[in-house]
Amino acid sequence: MEYLAAEVLELAGNAARDNKKNRIIPRHIQLAIRNDGELFKLLGTVTIAAGGVLPNIHTVLLPKKGKKAGDSANV
Repeated sequence: MEYLAAEVLELAGNAARDNKKNRIIPRHIQLAIRNDGELFKLLGTVTIAAGGVLPNIHTVLLPKKGKKAGDSANV
């Protein structure tokens, strides 16, 4: 249990540092768990209050390759 807690806190601390924050909030714990394969396998069904979701944009919603930014304004 101690190793598991240390692992989650280390990864959450890294996520907090990446977001330029000094404190670990539930969002950082969520990001740590979802981005680690083994922790996600263990805690994949757990809901973390105020954790949010992973940033993800579906590929269908992304602009097509080869089109210029001004082309979509003419439609």
